[in-house]
Order: sequence, then structure tokens, then C-alpha cells
Amino acid sequence: MGKKLRWVALVCLMVPMFASYFFDDSFSTLSQIFQHPECLELGWNSADYGFYAGGYSFLCVCGGLILCGILLDVFGVRIVGSIFVGLMALGAGIVVVALRSGLEPHTSLILAYAGCMIFGLGSEIAGVAVTRSIAKWFKGGPVAFAMGAQVAVARLGTALAFILAPVLVAQKAPGEIYTLAETARPAMFGLGLILGGVILWGIFVAMDARFDKAHGIVSGRGAVREEDKFKFSDIGKLLTNGRFILISLLCVFFYCCIISFKKFGTSIVIPRFGMDLENAKWMITMIPFFTVIFTPLFGALVDKVGKATVWMVVGAFLVLAAHMVLRFAPQGVPFWGYFGISMLGVGYSLVPSAMWPSVPKIVPERNLGTAYSLIYWIQNMGMLLVPIFVGRIFNSHEGVEAAVRAEGIFIGLGTFAVVLAVLLRHSSRLAPSLGLDRGKNN
Repeated sequence: MGKKLRWVALVCLMVPMFASYFFDDSFSTLSQIFQHPECLELGWNSADYGFYAGGYSFLCVCGGLILCGILLDVFGVRIVGSIFVGLMALGAGIVVVALRSGLEPHTSLILAYAGCMIFGLGSEIAGVAVTRSIAKWFKGGPVAFAMGAQVAVARLGTALAFILAPVLVAQKAPGEIYTLAETARPAMFGLGLILGGVILWGIFVAMDARFDKAHGIVSGRGAVREEDKFKFSDIGKLLTNGRFILISLLCVFFYCCIISFKKFGTSIVIPRFGMDLENAKWMITMIPFFTVIFTPLFGALVDKVGKATVWMVVGAFLVLAAHMVLRFAPQGVPFWGYFGISMLGVGYSLVPSAMWPSVPKIVPERNLGTAYSLIYWIQNMGMLLVPIFVGRIFNSHEGVEAAVRAEGIFIGLGTFAVVLAVLLRHSSRLAPSLGLDRGKNN
């Protein structure tokens, strides 16, 4: 197949992830409404919201990601990926039903949590399938740029959720009630996007089958060369690969600094910098907008000049510095909020641009599904726990005190991320033959 067709395949892979990011962040700029459960017909409080948000990672952490990653390597992207894109849609549908059900708060929360678990596992495995597919279709080409472009478009889904959710759920005067239908609107919109992504995934599956036929790739385990078959012993090799472990740990601490922060972003910046919801919404939306601009650019830079581990160190440091600003900057001065969020956005662009394309350099291609799944598994441990702890902070404290305590968690996570990035940089210098820091120009 021609090189131009791979860009069509990339578009088909982008849309399901765009929809997934939208749905996952559909309540992020509405988190403050859960501080007043008496105004919600749904009846959830901030702790309930944090519990629900953590549901995304439950099945992932309980071994679902590892098992499904192995299945991905054994049976291939088309079969396993299709199953989990479907589960992503199923889980989102269950969440929408729970939000609109009119059940008492605890029951609706449990049902929504179950839907979020299914959605989360489907979304994560779909993400692994997408990443592995990009590595396959762009092998020997601009793989870092392609991965960066996919990440950028996916984060546009986050940006759209940040902007659109407060429009779909218009802010009410104190004492007015948010109905079930109003509360569910962002999730319903996200479900519609996911269903569109399912259609495009089907188109990609057809393209991928033609790709294999054109390149003489035979599907089915029995026809695969012996050296290319998945072996369970490969898992042990991954777990004893020091650089793989460093990347995995960097992933969990780094992403929790941002993904978990976004869940409560407006609840933090509104009291810290004296802002209203409208301005706070746009401030938090800067994070995905920065990544849309910079992630493909940094990806192209990594393809060209290399130095991937250097960019990881710089990006992790920027994220830590951003949270230091959000925690210690003068109270009630919006400038410092915009400054901190800007650094967060740039750091959020740098690390993924360099990290994800580095994995195929340290892991055999036949194990990429398992490798990415293990990384996501470790990452989801943090994404399961951090929202619960932060949600409890906002349920027990109010205003500036809650925001400051929450930022203390993110500063601790960011510190670990910087240390791990420095260790990975050192490890790369000890093994230059792996080419972690090699680009086309060196």
C-alpha cells in the first residue's frame, strides 16, 4: 500500500481516541458542582465523583490490561481491538443510563462505576491497539510524529469536553437544581462521538487486512514464524528490563500529575486565583490546546534529532515546576494560574512525544501489545487511587485549603517523575546501542 494511505489509516485511528478522551473528561470542568450535592438531582458529592472517576482504572489494575495485552499479541489488533472498541461504547452507554436512571444516589453511582470500569478497560486496550497499529503502519517512517499527531487529536477531545461541558450543563443560580437530563448531557454527547469512532475503527480494520495481504503478512498463530510467536516467558523478560520499568514508572507518576489534575482542575484554580467558572474553564483548556500544537512538533523533533530522554527530563521538570507555581504562587492573581498551566501544557507535550516512540526501541515488535499494556497497567494504578484521594480532600475541605492540599499530592508525584526521567537518561547513556537518543540526524 502507498505511503499516503497510512495517513488515512491514522485518521481512522485518531477518532476513537478523540471520542474516548472527550467522554473521560466530560465532567472535568464541572467537578465543582459535586461540592453541592443538594443542588444535584443525581445526589453525588465530590467523594462520589472521585470514586466514579477512579472506576476507569479498576479493571485495568485488576489484571485486565495485562491479560488483554497478551491477547492482543496472540490474536492481533483487528480481532482484540474490535472487541475492546465495542466495550468502550458499551461502558459509555451504561454510564449514560446510570446518570439518567433516577435511581437513588448510591445505586446510580455503583451502576455508573461499573460502566466506567468497562469503558476504561475498553478505552485502554483500544489505545494499546491504536499505538501498536501506528508503530506497524509507520515503521521506518515518521513514527514519533504520527504518534504525536494521534495524541494531539485525542487531546482535542479533552479540550472539547472542557469547553463544551459547561455549555451543555449551564451554570445555575445558587439553590437551583441540576436535573438528571442536564447532568447527563456531556456523557450523552460523548457516547455519540464514540459510536462514530466505532464506525471508523471498522474502516481501519478493513484497511489493515489489506495492508497485511499487500505486505505478505499472514494472520493466524499457526502461520507465524517461530521467532515471532508470543511466549509467556516474554513477560518475565519485560519485567526484568530495567529501562522498560523506568519508562513504566515514569508514565504512572507523570500522567497522574496531569490526568488526575484535570479531573479537579477548575476546583483548584477557582479558589487559588479568584476566578469564575468561565475563565477557569478556559485556563484548564489550555492544557490540551498546548499539546495539540506542541506534541506533533516535538514528535517531529524527536524523529529528526533524537535526544528522547533529554526531552523526558525537561518535560517532567516543567510539570513539577507548574504544580509548584499552582501551589505557592500569590493568592488571587490569575497571571500565575495561566503561567503554571502553560508550563503544564508544554511538559505534557514533551514527555509523551519522546516516551511512546522509545518503547519499540527496547521491546521486540512481537511484544509491543504486552509492553504497552503493562505500561498502561502500572499507569492505571495511579489513576485509580489519586482521584479517590483528591476527591476526599475536596469533600473534607473547602476553597483554598482544599486546592493547596490537592496540589501537595501533585507536587509529590511530579518529584518522583523528575527522578525517574533522570535515571532513564543515565541508563540511556550507558547503552547507546539501543538508540533511545538517536534521531535521523545522528
